[in-house]
Amino acid sequence: MQPDREEDAARPPATAVADSHRGLPPTSPGRKPATASPPARSVAPSAGAGTPTSAEATSPTASPPTSAPSSVPPQRAAATSSLAGRIRPGTTYQGVATVYEAGVGDGACSYGPSDDMMIAAMNTTDYETSQACGAHVLVRGANGASVTVRITNECPLPCAPGQLDLSEQAFAELAPVATGRIAITWSLLSPETAGTISIRYKTGSSPYWCGIQALGHRNPLARLEVRTSGGWHRLDRTEYNYFLSPDGSGCGGAIRVTDIYGERLTIDGIALRPEVVQPTRVQFARH
Repeated sequence: MQPDREEDAARPPATAVADSHRGLPPTSPGRKPATASPPARSVAPSAGAGTPTSAEATSPTASPPTSAPSSVPPQRAAATSSLAGRIRPGTTYQGVATVYEAGVGDGACSYGPSDDMMIAAMNTTDYETSQACGAHVLVRGANGASVTVRITNECPLPCAPGQLDLSEQAFAELAPVATGRIAITWSLLSPETAGTISIRYKTGSSPYWCGIQALGHRNPLARLEVRTSGGWHRLDRTEYNYFLSPDGSGCGGAIRVTDIYGERLTIDGIALRPEVVQPTRVQFARH
């Protein structure tokens, strides 16, 4: 039997500042509306930038407590084409920034409350079924001000391609919140500092059905796989940012994550404990 997943489809949306002064409920991540804007266009990347390529693997970057799950050395994923989706390294995007009350920082990516309110909601087109979740983005205003945000939410239509809906705290770094809407450019970042990746199983997970989420990854995830008796099996990603194994294959076993640069990390020792954030010893390399 599979757990009831209606809770994910029925998540109430967060609210744009222009519409109301209510924030997100603490335990109910959701998609949020925002005002429409003209379609944004991509700016040609600077010299030397362009289509992302597989990156050479590096050693894990941090050492958590000895009780953390074990891992094997990272590898370069075999890929003949880029693993990035619409948001590509080395590309600058042009659009608008709007502002919303982010509450505790929860959102469609299902990360839960955020300690750091430098966060944003990505328009539905570039959100791309949660592929944008966890991405770090450098946002620049026309006045030269800039802010780095992490994508934790989705801004549904009429948010246009290229549009970012920033938390009030992040928007204030670019312009007064009362401005409400400004022209911006933005690009993907691979942060200089980061902890290690953590893994969380979804509520209701069991040996017969499970949802798996990766948290704290430096670079956007391209795929998540589980090891089964038949080898590695790639799981489908949901719009609420979990990877599902509908028949329980691989649930509670080894997990392999790959970023958009092609770096592949294998993680062992993650127990099948729903809603428990379990740290690992690995992190993707910086680019």
